Amino acid sequence: MTMKNSFALFFDIDGTLVSFRTHGIPESTIRALTLAKEKGARVFIATGRPPVIITNLGAIEHLIDGYITTNGALCYVGDEIVCCQPIPKQDVMTCVEDAREKGYSLIVVGRKDVAVMDAKGDVDRIFRQMLAVKEFDKAAPLDVVLQQDILQLTPFFAQDYEPELLARMPHCVSGRWHPEFTDITANGADKGKGILAMAQHEGFDPSHTIAFGDGGNDTSMILQAGIGVAMGNAIDELKQQADYVTTSVDDDGILNALKQLLLVKSS
Repeated sequence: MTMKNSFALFFDIDGTLVSFRTHGIPESTIRALTLAKEKGARVFIATGRPPVIITNLGAIEHLIDGYITTNGALCYVGDEIVCCQPIPKQDVMTCVEDAREKGYSLIVVGRKDVAVMDAKGDVDRIFRQMLAVKEFDKAAPLDVVLQQDILQLTPFFAQDYEPELLARMPHCVSGRWHPEFTDITANGADKGKGILAMAQHEGFDPSHTIAFGDGGNDTSMILQAGIGVAMGNAIDELKQQADYVTTSVDDDGILNALKQLLLVKSS
């Protein structure tokens, strides 16, 4: 599997670019992306995170050509919006009211602000303590955010409840990358469709793309890309869908994959 023509690389953040263990980008990954850029590659982020909490990419920010955020609901290059797909308000309120009634935590991602309903402290425990996300400390009031277009809802419940809620949110899809919560976006918003939107906007061939991921919400882009790469720490279901499985994020996974694909030289 090699790509001799120009190509675009798409990277998930958590568990792919950024280690869950160190909360940082491994030096080998920074080196690999730098070398790939020098050879003409384009580098794109493809994350479930909304822009407000994409705060852990400082070491490679200068290498990034564009962003697929909130699982494809908001994609942009610089200040230019490539696509924006909000969730219909009726489905938003179905989820918000369900969270209130059943008492589970919920992150509501608006076009400008984020609101946090943290009934059980799950958002604080997982995002601030486990993922080192501190930006939710500045969350906006829910009533303010609900006046904006809502790009993503992140409810904290077990996977077996997911079909029941989604049956009442007919215009939405779900992408789970953590056992305790899922990311809900509008139909037509996922990372794979984000790749297609970015390819059309930037003028490259979708078949000349490589996507790297580790979670369930990466499945669409692993299938859409010319080559789909699952990290060694990826869930088994994603590894089964991928064209290639590399080593883990903490074991030089991205560098090893780019070497295997002959996009950077072995040293």
